[in-house]
Amino acid sequence: MGKYRRIFVIVMDSLGAGAMEDSPEFGDLGVNTLGHISQAVERFHIPNLQKMGMANLTPLKQVPPVEECLGYYGKLREKSRGKDTMTGHWEMMGLEVKKPFKTFAETGFPPELIRELEQRTGHKVIGNKSASGTEILDELAEEEIATGHMIVYTSADSVLQICGNEETFGLEELYRCCEIAREITMKDEWRVGRVIARPYVGKKKGEFKRTSNRHDYALKPFGRTALNALKDAGLDVISVGKIKDIFDGEGITEAYKSKSSVHGMEQTIELAKKDFHGLCFVNLVDFDALWGHRRNPAGYAAEIERFDVNLGKLLPLLTEDDLLIITADHGNDPTYTGTDHTREKVPFLAYSPAMKGRGELPEADTFAVVGATAADNFGVEMPDGTIGESVLERLE
Repeated sequence: MGKYRRIFVIVMDSLGAGAMEDSPEFGDLGVNTLGHISQAVERFHIPNLQKMGMANLTPLKQVPPVEECLGYYGKLREKSRGKDTMTGHWEMMGLEVKKPFKTFAETGFPPELIRELEQRTGHKVIGNKSASGTEILDELAEEEIATGHMIVYTSADSVLQICGNEETFGLEELYRCCEIAREITMKDEWRVGRVIARPYVGKKKGEFKRTSNRHDYALKPFGRTALNALKDAGLDVISVGKIKDIFDGEGITEAYKSKSSVHGMEQTIELAKKDFHGLCFVNLVDFDALWGHRRNPAGYAAEIERFDVNLGKLLPLLTEDDLLIITADHGNDPTYTGTDHTREKVPFLAYSPAMKGRGELPEADTFAVVGATAADNFGVEMPDGTIGESVLERLE
C-alpha cells in the first residue's frame, strides 16, 4: 500500500522563492516572487503557511520564520531549460525539457505562421499580440462580429489563443480553426505548448463574457511520467484545475475543472473528505494569471492569504495516511519589469500528521523530486528516461 495512502500535491502556480543561479540568462535579475510580495505590502497574514515553513525559505517582512514547523521545508531548482507552466509541471513528474517551448509575447506570431493560418482557416487574423483575454475582446470583438475575422493573441506563456463569438463565429468553427492552429504549431520553430479556444458571448463592448466552452489543445508529454506509472499501477490520479490540460489527459483517472483558485482549494477540501488511494494533483492558477502577469503584488498577497485560510481547513482533514506537498512550477515576480514568468527556485513544503521529525531539507536540483517521491511511496517504478530522486525516507 505504501507509507501513505493518499498524497496531495498542491501547486501554487508561479510562487517562486528566489532567483535561480542561471536566472540572468533568462533576463531575470534578483527576482523573488514571495519575498518581493512581502516587501510590497503592509499586511501579509499567512499563519498556516508560516507553520509549514514558508517564511523559512526567504525573508518575509511581516512573517518571521518558525523554529518548530509542522513538517519539512526546502527549495527545488529547475533542471529544465524553461520557466513556463508545462515545463515546470512536466519536470515535477519526471521529464526534463531540454528545449523550451516557444513564446511570442514580445513580437506576436511570425507573418509566415499567420499567413498559413489565414489560408487554411479562411479567416483574416486580427490582434496577433500579447494581451489579456478580457481586454482584447473589448478592443476587437465588435470587429470580429462585423467581419468574420478571427482574433488571435498570446500571453507570456507558450500559447496561441483564438477568440470566437459563440453566436456569430460558432463553436464548431472555432474548434476547427484551433485544430488547424495546433497542427501548424507542431513545427519546431513555432512549437507552442497549448492552443486555446476562447469562446465568448455578447454583442458590444462592456458586455463581452468568456464562456466555459474553452478547449485546450495541448502537446502530449514527450515521454511517460509519474502520472502514467501511478495510473498503470491501478492508483487514483485525480486532477484539480488545469493539471489535466497540462498533461493532455495523460495519466489522469478523474478530473475537476476549477472556476478560481479558491474554488480549487474548496474542491481539494471536498476530495480530502472522500476515500481514494493515490495522488490528488492540484493547480491553482490565479496567483499567476490574475496577479503575477498583471504585476499586482497586493492582489497576489491577498490571493495567498485566501489560500492560507483554506489550507487551515484542509490540514485538520489529513490523517496519518496522508502526505501534503505544497510547491510551485516557476516564478512570476509581480514587482519585476515586463509581464513574463521569472526563473526561480520553488518551495517544497511537506507535512503529514504521521511525521515525527521536522525541519529543513537540502536544496534539490530538480522539481522531479515531487513525482519520484509519489512513485516511491506507492512502490511504483518511474518510467524509463525520467529524472528525480525520492525524498520519502527523509520525511520521517
